[in-house]
Formats: sequence, structure tokens, C-alpha cells
Amino acid sequence: MAHDTHRQFKDRLYGQFARIGKALSSPYRLEILELLAQSERTVDSLATEIGLSLANASQHLQALRQAALVESRKDGLFVYYRLAGAEVFELSKVIRTVAERRLAEFERLVREHFGGRADAEPVPMAELLKRARSKQVVILDTRPASEYVAGHIAGAISVPVDDLQRRLRQLTKGKEYVAYCRGPYCVYADRAVELLRANGRRARRLLDGFPEWRAAGLPVAGGVQP
Repeated sequence: MAHDTHRQFKDRLYGQFARIGKALSSPYRLEILELLAQSERTVDSLATEIGLSLANASQHLQALRQAALVESRKDGLFVYYRLAGAEVFELSKVIRTVAERRLAEFERLVREHFGGRADAEPVPMAELLKRARSKQVVILDTRPASEYVAGHIAGAISVPVDDLQRRLRQLTKGKEYVAYCRGPYCVYADRAVELLRANGRRARRLLDGFPEWRAAGLPVAGGVQP
């Protein structure tokens, strides 16, 4: 009898773990978590960015909510979603790390897409922190302005990548620039570095993104913890 009771406990226990795995079994849901790691978002904005219908985006968010990975709040006619806690970002980061280390197809995909990165050694977070404190670099947040407002690296200036060409004159050639965006596989920082270098500026990208910087307990400004 005791053995049966223990077996039932184990089945139910691992069933709870499996709820999390099931909720993360969609690439769209993993992308949603990455977007929510930047700032809270409405269903409409998530659907537009990912290229889903409103109904499909809502279904994915409900699956994440049922697994207690996201929370929501209503503001007038809009429903805003956010990560349920900092540990949810850590979970998505672990999934990424395992994929980086174990999946050859992942490595090949990244190499094919970011082939031009080889000549632009990224700046580790510790190095950026040290150089920012000594005022040696200008930090550029290349994400959309709404994400910058929600939270950004302390001292960074907001230059969304789509506005960079227009604002080049404000970025003098005598400075060195470090661009960052949502994470290591976000293209905004790469595009910014490419444009800056093509216009005679010294530029590199941050190895990681804003969520990794915040998770490491490094200085941030604006916004609140997820």
C-alpha cells in the first residue's frame, strides 16, 4: 500500500514538472517569453511582432498562464502580460544554453545567420561595466523605445535601430560605441554595429542582452523587475 501511495505521489510530482515542459513545447511561446523578458506587452503587440493572429497569440498566452509562467493585468480595454517571475527568464536561458551546447543544428543555424560576427568580437558584460564606469564607451540601446522605457542598462541612450541612420550626426566619430538589444540572438545590435562601422564609428555589440544584464544584478534604470 505504501509503495502504491509513493508511486502515485511520484506520478503526480513529475506531472507537475511536465506541465512546464508542455507549456514550453512551442517555439512561439519561447519567443513570447523572450519578449516579455524585455517588458510587459499587450496581446496585440505580441501577435503583431511574432506574426500571429490575435486568437493564436491569446491561445499561446493562456497555455503559458495555465503553467504559471506568465501573469496578466487589465488596463482599460487592454490586457498586459508579464513574466511571472525572474526564475521564468532563468528557465528560458537554461533551455537556450542546453541548445547551444548540445544541438549541432542550433550551432549551424546561428553560424549561417550571423556569419559576419566573426570580425566583431562581442563585449562581455563585466568589460562593459568596467568601461562604462570609466566613461570610455557610449552604450546604445537599440531595442524599441517602449522597451527602453520599461528598463535599460544604466547610462545607456535609446537609439532604436530603425532610427539610427537618421541620428548618426548625434553620434560623434571620436567615441566608441557598444550596442545591445534583447539577447545574444537579437539582430538589432548587429545591424547597429554594421551601420556605425560603415559610417566611420568604432562599434561593438554586447555579448548578451538587457535581460541577462538585469539577471546578473548589474545596474539598470527605469522600469521594475519582472
